[in-house]
Amino acid sequence: MKLKITVHGVAYEVDVEVLDAGDAVMQQASGPLPPVAAPVAASPAPGAPLGAPAAAAPAAPAGSTGGISSPIAGTVLELKCKPGDQVVEGQALVIIEAMKMETAIAAPTAGTVKTVLVAAGDNVRENETLVEFA
Repeated sequence: MKLKITVHGVAYEVDVEVLDAGDAVMQQASGPLPPVAAPVAASPAPGAPLGAPAAAAPAAPAGSTGGISSPIAGTVLELKCKPGDQVVEGQALVIIEAMKMETAIAAPTAGTVKTVLVAAGDNVRENETLVEFA
């Protein structure tokens, strides 16, 4: 069956094969696709005012340096800690914006901040270390 599909103003003619429910569907040579993890929503808590930082997202696992890494690529909006600060588990340390959504990066455990490796306005990559602990 031929179909005409328009995407962003560009028309494409495509051939579509309709399969019956009993027909086998070809898989990739390497086998079925691996399962995909569900995305982490970074939306405000219910009842929180719009524009408020999102609920603290789980921090990336602490690296060998005893720090936290960014779970996403984005822009640092706000730092909520400085070297020497005592922090508690789950305390928001860095707010990152990605795709117009704010994500709070939280402390995985209680401890003392040794070094803050980013500043407000910095672009960060996924898995980049943000804060190190003493």
